[in-house]
Amino acid sequence: MSATRQGLLIAPAGADDAPAILALQRLAYRSEAERYNDWNLPPLTQTLAALQAEFESAIVLKAELDGELIGSVRATRIDGEGRIGRLIVHPDRQRQGIGSALLRAIESACGTERFTLFTGMRSEGNLRLYRRHGYTVSHTTALSPTVELVHLEKQQG
Repeated sequence: MSATRQGLLIAPAGADDAPAILALQRLAYRSEAERYNDWNLPPLTQTLAALQAEFESAIVLKAELDGELIGSVRATRIDGEGRIGRLIVHPDRQRQGIGSALLRAIESACGTERFTLFTGMRSEGNLRLYRRHGYTVSHTTALSPTVELVHLEKQQG
């Protein structure tokens, strides 16, 4: 689908990728759990069965570098809108352009003009990434007593 740097491949993920994606998701969200002191964040408590079920209705992409899974993102199309979620990059591979490549790839795969996503209020790196790609804050909601979510949107065209 996309090659952004030597050896990096972004491609559709299959249900057989679900165990590796779930393991990477749990690793990637550890820093968020520590940041918010909340180990019950949905990405950390999601089951393999629940993730596998997402493959039926969502677009799921994976990023591999030299055959190793280092990132993933998914989205659903609802009412002409691409709802992007669970953009993850291996902690050792962050700040190398992989998150940006995954974000561009999922936007392209959605085939929509409007995109929405959310992240934690204190997740400064995530907020920087999304703003750099043209996302603006639409509103905030409380996930728990310790986690406030920032919802962002982007309109293309």
